[in-house]
Amino acid sequence: MSQKILSEKQYCTFYLDNHFLGIGVREVQEVLKYQPMTSVPLADDVVAGLINLRGQIVTALDLRKVMGLAHLDGRLPMNIVVRSDDGPLSLLVDEIGDVVEVEADFFEDPPETLEVSFRHLIRGVYKLEGKLMLVLDLERAVFSLVDA
Repeated sequence: MSQKILSEKQYCTFYLDNHFLGIGVREVQEVLKYQPMTSVPLADDVVAGLINLRGQIVTALDLRKVMGLAHLDGRLPMNIVVRSDDGPLSLLVDEIGDVVEVEADFFEDPPETLEVSFRHLIRGVYKLEGKLMLVLDLERAVFSLVDA
């Protein structure tokens, strides 16, 4: 039984466009509904703004822009606050999913059919019942932007 527990991973899931994605729960600090943002003049266009998280200023990145997807259609995005070496960072997503537990044995490379615009930002996929969960590579998708 302990072997099975060791081979499973938990992911915080979310939606972007018609994609179902996951981030390891250990990388996630918290999830929040839409937060008012202050714009950042002259910032890269992936920076949506700054949010106030209980007195701490946190940069919010538009994950749609990072992944080359069209702007969200009038709905307010949700926030997934992730941990980085420089402090928390908020990722704006369309919708928050559940925490899912998967077995490492079901992990596969990203499919060739995945959009080229963001295939390199995906570590791999898990086949779940009725859908694929794309595992976001935070290092490539987000942290490399912050360090640049």
